[in-house]
Amino acid sequence: MTTLIETDEHKALRAAVSAFAKSHDHDTKTLWQEAAGLGYIGVNLPEEYGGGGGGIAELSLVLEELGAAGNPLLMMIVSPAICGTVIARFGTQSQKQQWLPALADGSRLMAFGITEPDAGSNSHRITTTARRDSASGDWLLTGRKVFVSGVDMADATLIVGRTEDARTGSLKPCLFIVPRDAPGFTRRRIDMELHGTEKQFELTLDDVRLPADALVGDEDAGLQQLFAGLNPERIMTAAFAIGMGRHALAKAIQYARDRTVWKTPIGAHQAIAHPLAQAHIDLELARLMMQKAAHLYDAGDDIGAGEAANMAKYAAGEACVKAVDQAVHTLGGNGLTHEFGLARLITASRVARIAPVSREMILNYVSHQTLGLPKSY
Repeated sequence: MTTLIETDEHKALRAAVSAFAKSHDHDTKTLWQEAAGLGYIGVNLPEEYGGGGGGIAELSLVLEELGAAGNPLLMMIVSPAICGTVIARFGTQSQKQQWLPALADGSRLMAFGITEPDAGSNSHRITTTARRDSASGDWLLTGRKVFVSGVDMADATLIVGRTEDARTGSLKPCLFIVPRDAPGFTRRRIDMELHGTEKQFELTLDDVRLPADALVGDEDAGLQQLFAGLNPERIMTAAFAIGMGRHALAKAIQYARDRTVWKTPIGAHQAIAHPLAQAHIDLELARLMMQKAAHLYDAGDDIGAGEAANMAKYAAGEACVKAVDQAVHTLGGNGLTHEFGLARLITASRVARIAPVSREMILNYVSHQTLGLPKSY
């Protein structure tokens, strides 16, 4: 049964990560390496491969505290949470030995490519295809991906493609590890208004030749493997949003205490205090759902985790946007200055509403899967 109170171990981990993140003012690459050295990046990966032996509960806690200190690491959602989880659960022994220790110690990164120009929320419309070279046994991948984070930093990208089922002739999803220097694998940076360390890319795969062992796990278990990575992605996106919201809220609270007008701190006025209190409540409620989702996932309940992860991601995205908006409003004109660092969060906070799945698609999921209403899409 899910506990509503964090364990002493989780409290200690939260305090340690918070202290580390608040004392860190280096670039993202250095932060990643130092966090990995302390065991934070690979806390969810198996101990036998250099990880911490924890789960998504611990990894989401780490990301939340990094974000709350203003030092979020977006690639934690991708490299250890999605790719690391998929390889740990479904990869071959060789794939585990090759990738998991390196992902855990931060020496290697892996990106994740699923979205396509004509296949966003509907993963069944993915057109990136993989076919066998009958002579060599190699795979040949052809297709395009968009909005893939951090490809320039990653040593490889876990690509979602589709192979033909020999029995039915229909296409089924499969995951492939594509090295960054593979011939025919090219990237183009997407010019985003969002100015983050992790850039977005469009990928083109033009008959990219991969060895037979580039396929992750069982060719017939593709959908199960895919959702094994998507549930952690939603939970970690919730952690990213909650951390960002807490960071914005903390700045607003401090300003409301310090800013004095007519001899009174502005935080003494309910018009300022109540919206900040509401933002705090919403973030706390979102965290509870995130913790429930992480607990269910780590316990092996993929179906229950799917529902909770969607709800957590929805709640956290909404809470984050509201917290950032109220923080900026509390500071007034100062909320748009570079000095206070809140204006950039206006754009960044939208990410959790949009990615990895829109709030409208989550409402579709809940109305159909949870409430049993007729499918509308």
